Amino acid sequence: MFDTVRQKYSNWVSYRRAVDELSRLSARELADLGICRSDIKFVARRQIG
Repeated sequence: MFDTVRQKYSNWVSYRRAVDELSRLSARELADLGICRSDIKFVARRQIG
């Protein structure tokens, strides 16, 4: 049970870190990566999936 909680917390931390890092990029930098600002949460979720 604690492993599941630990894994979920770890996934959440990874997700938040990815969202934070991508959110700091400019629109041009995101475009260079092929990401729209509205896609940040989707891309972050896909990273941990």
